[in-house]
Amino acid sequence: MKKNTFCSLMAAMLCLGALLLVNACASQPPQEEKCGFILKRGTNLSHWLSQSPVRGEERANHIQEDDFARLESLGFDHVRIPIDEVQFWDEEGNQIPEAWNLLTMALDLARKHNLRAIVDLHIIRAHNFNAENSGETNSLFTSEEAQEGLIDLWKQLSEVLKPYSTDWVAYEFMNEPVADEAEQWNQLIAKVHAALRELEPERTLVIGSNRWQGVETFKDLRVPEGDKNIILSFHYYNPMAITHRGAGWTPVGKYNGPITYPGQLISDEDFNALPEELKPVMKHATQNWGKEMIHAQMKDAIDVAAKYGLQLFCGEWGVYEPVDRELAYAWTKDMLEVFDEFNVAWTTWCYDADFGFWDQKSESFKDKKLVDLLMSGKGL
Repeated sequence: MKKNTFCSLMAAMLCLGALLLVNACASQPPQEEKCGFILKRGTNLSHWLSQSPVRGEERANHIQEDDFARLESLGFDHVRIPIDEVQFWDEEGNQIPEAWNLLTMALDLARKHNLRAIVDLHIIRAHNFNAENSGETNSLFTSEEAQEGLIDLWKQLSEVLKPYSTDWVAYEFMNEPVADEAEQWNQLIAKVHAALRELEPERTLVIGSNRWQGVETFKDLRVPEGDKNIILSFHYYNPMAITHRGAGWTPVGKYNGPITYPGQLISDEDFNALPEELKPVMKHATQNWGKEMIHAQMKDAIDVAAKYGLQLFCGEWGVYEPVDRELAYAWTKDMLEVFDEFNVAWTTWCYDADFGFWDQKSESFKDKKLVDLLMSGKGL
């Protein structure tokens, strides 16, 4: 894809400015070659081509050019686009053209509006990050056939997406892996990485940690050696007592008592009064939470990224919409300060769903103050 004047100028500035290189490519040392796919602040276009039963005209109209123009004007520099196997392939493995057309439309519009894009294979038939709660069984880490199936999906995606510039489109080949053992995920990383590198040696690949891309498993992540076109990814929703307060799909959401932030989220007295079944999931709320705790939990991820000289990226973080806004803003502010201090790029969850800031139906902001807060931090 031919770069426009803006992209060429950006590339020239990156080559000439070592300081800009450090900021743009996170922890990558200035003596390394520049990172072509750079990002800092974005949002997930969730519940569109993933985690949604909507099809036909309603799906086609859900995300349009005005959405990309809006995100550009607000100051976002990238989008993450989750996609699901069931939307792109039928039960016989045949491609479903409508979904593919929507994806390429989205990538074209993202480029038009100066937004880099991460294509995230979010859920496949052999692996759902939420299988434990949905009653499904994941076969991906125990079936060679399922693993070859994942590689085949990416071969097909690569065939269609390969023409897109490596400066503007990246691939995240698995969202929130849930392997019983770290080595199961590490071995699958090596397989998929090798297959994609045969097809696209320069494409940026986003690789996350095991167990829902948790920061606590980063120390067990085995990163392919010698490949600088990798971004390391984690997801972060801690403390869940804040971010998922009132969320009916998680046990934490059942707690509706007093809560504060920063500091100890709930008092010892309130904790002791909880039903016994809630105490295990609410134990974390008796700790002192704030910027220091957030940094401490992210430290392993920050250290691993620095070790490999790779960009670090928080691909999902956010607060459930019904959560008290002042609590949400206080947590968001602390998150942004840690991200900026340690050059962590980020993508909020999400744009317009139940963690989002935009309402597609009314075509208005659900929370403009949250957007202003998000844009108050560092950009590219």
